Amino acid sequence: MTGSQIRDAERPLLDRGLGPELMARAAHGLYRVLVAELLRTRGRLYGARAAAVVGKGNNGGDALFALAELAGRGVRTTAVLAAGTAHPAGLAAFVAAGGRVERALPPADVTIDAVLGTGGSGDFRPPFDRPRGLVVACDLPSGVDADTGFASEHAWQADITVTFGALKTGLLAGRGRALAGRVEVVDIGLGPHLGQPDAFVLEESDVAAILPHPRDDWHKYTRGVLGVVAGSEQYQGAAVLTTAAALATGVGMVRYVGPPDVRCAVVGAHPEVVASGSPEGRVQAWAVGPGIADDAAQQRAFDVAVGSGLPVVIDASGLERIPGPALGGRAVLTPHAGELAGVLSRLGLPAERPDIEARPVRWARIAAERLGATVLLKGPATVCAAPDGTVCIQSTGHPYLATAGSGDTLTGVLGALLATVPSARPVHLAAAAAMIHGLAGRIAAEAGPFGATELAEAVRRAVGHLSS
Repeated sequence: MTGSQIRDAERPLLDRGLGPELMARAAHGLYRVLVAELLRTRGRLYGARAAAVVGKGNNGGDALFALAELAGRGVRTTAVLAAGTAHPAGLAAFVAAGGRVERALPPADVTIDAVLGTGGSGDFRPPFDRPRGLVVACDLPSGVDADTGFASEHAWQADITVTFGALKTGLLAGRGRALAGRVEVVDIGLGPHLGQPDAFVLEESDVAAILPHPRDDWHKYTRGVLGVVAGSEQYQGAAVLTTAAALATGVGMVRYVGPPDVRCAVVGAHPEVVASGSPEGRVQAWAVGPGIADDAAQQRAFDVAVGSGLPVVIDASGLERIPGPALGGRAVLTPHAGELAGVLSRLGLPAERPDIEARPVRWARIAAERLGATVLLKGPATVCAAPDGTVCIQSTGHPYLATAGSGDTLTGVLGALLATVPSARPVHLAAAAAMIHGLAGRIAAEAGPFGATELAEAVRRAVGHLSS
């Protein structure tokens, strides 16, 4: 949810005079997380030290009430008032419980960041350097935009963020995701008033429901046939990796289109692949672009595939050849931030890579709307946006996925899903592919650092895990 959605959901409850009740629920939820962390790290509460930097609004009030509860359990509590003042009732409860107000931030076992809440923005500088111990953000790290994930360069890195009412979009994407640490959501009773989420996160059970289940009437054509236009004499590996991932995902057949030497490499690695030099034959979807570079024959095959009217995933070199905003809802583009900047610039909408990385949800939505296509924006969190504004955010990956050929693997996975599950929405298939890819990365990382060659077998294991 966005910050404005949360505030809109709170409004009818505040109008009914339920503000103190909402704050009590939020503060107690924060208190419970603090207790659990102090017990985990110290083994007991008595004698522990807890501090907070609090703002003048309700966010600071939540922290002060939580500190008051901790003080009742024998925890030494300190608050620093960032604005020189604070929520009156929260401050009164804190002082009555024995809390101390100081000017400087003392050493503590846990420090609460409670300066800004959902109304804050990225233009923020904390009054102190980040303390060395455990930091818990109240609702979201101060300086993180609740809607976009854009964050001040000075924002504190939280170990845990305790967020209230619903998960905020800004904690899922951009720097907000990295700064949030582990996120705990506290239900404060906003559910009936929240409305449609700003973004969705698919769980494993959601992806399992999307994946096709074996049927007795299957044959290789009804199971799904994927056409692949990938690779060139210069980048033969892109073709091998894309087809490997498609086969591992469970497609009925792969028809590969490419130069003779690349066809030999693909069939040598995967003899079940049907390979030819032209985009002919029956397919249900296409995966195009990885490694085609400036190969004229591959570019012609790309144009045929994109113009076929079939579902298509377009990656890498193919992103430089997309025919403007005429793709229709059948296409899925898979750029990273730099590639998306190039796509948008060619549409007459200049965008810099750093800004796309800082506000990935915003730019993925803009691109999807302008192109009339689904956009899977790759990054630490994968943002999948549909032309109608639907967004799914997946962050199941592993840092080792930042390796050459990883994107080719994702293209193969997504292409296979487009071919085998034609009834599903492309944005959901994109999010499912991102989850499978991320889960495969975690599986492959169990044996240590890996390359894209190891990733295809991990894709098979990931699909098996989700299907079991």
